[in-house]
Amino acid sequence: MITEESSVNTSAGAADEGKIPALNASGVLDTSIINSVTTSVGAGDTGKVVALDGSGKIDTSMMPTGIGADTAAIATSETLASGDLVNIWSNGGVFNVRKADATSAGAEAHGFVLSNFTHPTTATVYFEGQNTAVTGLTPGVQYLSASVAGDATATPPSGSGNIVQRVGFATSATAMNFQANQPIVLA
Repeated sequence: MITEESSVNTSAGAADEGKIPALNASGVLDTSIINSVTTSVGAGDTGKVVALDGSGKIDTSMMPTGIGADTAAIATSETLASGDLVNIWSNGGVFNVRKADATSAGAEAHGFVLSNFTHPTTATVYFEGQNTAVTGLTPGVQYLSASVAGDATATPPSGSGNIVQRVGFATSATAMNFQANQPIVLA
């Protein structure tokens, strides 16, 4: 006698062994059926299929060491806004990140952030690559650390003690290729 079997749209694991998979409401196999992950916890994810994350990219946790964005997780010493140029400094022997400020020697730009970080927290600081959280740029123009903390400017600061530091060039009105150069403190 032929017996009809029900198909499953998602898998509960071993309990669904031998069941027939079906397409989900989006018309594709569910991630639980194809055993895919968007981030990796290491060896525990051996044999799983790589899936794109919410931004449509492969998460850096899937990449071998040395491949991916050059970043560090650093404690904030102030609230940071997405796109801010940032400075890493020793706050009583503890390394913190704050907004870069061309009016303060020692507050040169070391990197940038792509998200808002409310102090106190740990920020993901990028040391190179595209800062895509900026606006109002002119493509092709070199930008410098600004006297407005966290900003970049096309006009060099000119006051005594100010820092002149090239920080990159605009690739569009909303993206800057960050490349920190040696800062110069004005006399």
